[in-house]
Amino acid sequence: MQRASTRRMALTALLILDLSALASAAIAKPRLSDLTIRRRIISESIASYPGSCPCPYNVARNGSSCGRRSAYSRPGGYAPTCYPNDISKSEVEAYRSAHGAR
Repeated sequence: MQRASTRRMALTALLILDLSALASAAIAKPRLSDLTIRRRIISESIASYPGSCPCPYNVARNGSSCGRRSAYSRPGGYAPTCYPNDISKSEVEAYRSAHGAR
């Protein structure tokens, strides 16, 4: 009888440990892909631009395409990040460490 009780307690303890490990895994943030981080960097860059034409693919207030009128296409002044290829691997890693984005 005492043996069965000890087994039951051991199994209960193992079950509790398994459940706490599962809960920890569910709470942990998944690792963000490099592409996801690049998209976030681009979104933040565009959001910080004060005008309506940060990138060539954006649309101006009058509804026309920004194209060569965009800040990205003009030298000097603002230099928004518009494309994933504009972002280096080291910038992705810096973003990841600065934002705790594993």
